[in-house]
Amino acid sequence: MKRTEPKLIGNVIEEMIRACGQEDNFEKQRVCSLWAEVAGAAINRYTTRRYVDGSVLHVYISSASLKNELSFLRDTLVRQLNEAMGKDTVSAIIIH
Repeated sequence: MKRTEPKLIGNVIEEMIRACGQEDNFEKQRVCSLWAEVAGAAINRYTTRRYVDGSVLHVYISSASLKNELSFLRDTLVRQLNEAMGKDTVSAIIIH
């Protein structure tokens, strides 16, 4: 098949992800990777594990005082993650 117009590599990757039915998994991984950017380097240093279950982001923090501090910032972090994603992907954050 001959194509007349070139495609952007980002568009090709998105088409492949959609064709394989992996959009949800890709978005979950993207949210996890955006945690470092949204939370910042100082908080990310204490993050030991993160994963998305449904629309809930689970974050494991190794500092008890930081866990307490982040519990007050949950709504702000959810809003910032959704803004970074460009859509409402995360509904809540559970800090362990």
